[in-house]
Amino acid sequence: MRAIIQRVSRASVTVDGKIISEIQNGLLILLGIEDADGQEDIEWLSRKIVNLRIFSDADGVMNESLMNNGGDAIVVSQFTLHAAVKKGNRPSYIKASKPDIAIPLYEKFIAQVEIDLGKKIGTGIFGADMKIDLLNDGPVTIAIDTKNRE
Repeated sequence: MRAIIQRVSRASVTVDGKIISEIQNGLLILLGIEDADGQEDIEWLSRKIVNLRIFSDADGVMNESLMNNGGDAIVVSQFTLHAAVKKGNRPSYIKASKPDIAIPLYEKFIAQVEIDLGKKIGTGIFGADMKIDLLNDGPVTIAIDTKNRE
């Protein structure tokens, strides 16, 4: 699994002109899924995200996590995170899972984040043409890959 985590002051997901998810302070999580992903990836990535200390404390130091500060989250599926651009100019998405594999893993990831965070989170709609509006706070943007746990 690959995720792009963006600390946001606000974020929303719109489909067909209707806002389907909206948060204020928290994290926008863009999630890419590949066939090799499984429950271990889901659990590790969820714990990592909700516990990342990337929010400012009272002294202005990034020392608080989403779990600590009570912030919200939106998870949006994004197969383009698995784009291969080594050859030519047209990205290949061969590593991105097809919907029959990706949708159940996406839903399990959402459920795991809700368990780890202790509350409901916002989502996109898998496979939909979504418009994401966000105000990146910081900016703070972090890339995480469960297959390359640096």
